[in-house]
Amino acid sequence: MNYLILVRHGESRWNLSNKFTGWVDVPLSERGIGEALAAAKELAGFKLDEAYTSELTRAQETLLLILARQNRTGIFMHEDEPESAWMKYSEKIDRTEIPIRADHALNERYYGRLQGMNKDRARERFGEARVLAWRRGFADRPPGGESLRDVCGRVVPYFRRRIMAGIRAGKNVIVAAHGNSLRAAIKYIEGISDENIARLELHPAEPVVYGYRNGRLARRFVVPTYDRPILWKIPGGRRKRG
Repeated sequence: MNYLILVRHGESRWNLSNKFTGWVDVPLSERGIGEALAAAKELAGFKLDEAYTSELTRAQETLLLILARQNRTGIFMHEDEPESAWMKYSEKIDRTEIPIRADHALNERYYGRLQGMNKDRARERFGEARVLAWRRGFADRPPGGESLRDVCGRVVPYFRRRIMAGIRAGKNVIVAAHGNSLRAAIKYIEGISDENIARLELHPAEPVVYGYRNGRLARRFVVPTYDRPILWKIPGGRRKRG
């Protein structure tokens, strides 16, 4: 069995400030760095073969901290530098090196005019129900921004074309991205309905692990190796402890 690991980034500086972030490129907070290192400890037993992330710093920092725990060197593969150009120099490749592909398809939902706005201020201005629909609904678009349906429109084709290729080849693949881009991927993997996806919460830097066998991905749970319990919120409102 090989594995697909999905990890939302750790707390960012704008998460700390309770701001809508979206495509604004802000780094991890001090707490976020600690969360990423905790995730790295949980995942220490997985030998990672391929890595994917968004074009945003907070997701990339989370990924690099996880790889550092495994003494792995991430090599970012740019569109104008295909992997074949790197791999053909096999004598230069160290076993600790791993290719990373960063792509806009895995970016967070674009929040439009909400970006940079304090979430409490947004609730005061637009109302609690409207803001909740923008944050968790499937088809609702914030002013000038994307809905989760729009995010699925870019995440799912990329996931099917690029990420699943590595999974089918028997590789252990990690994806470090964002709450909404990972919700889009999980919706596709698990066949979650448009209604139930609103109930899916992904906490900062808590890994979601799938095993791949006989052509199917099935969710598995990571046993914590430190003091923090892990709670997985799954469709239907129930919580399962990993």
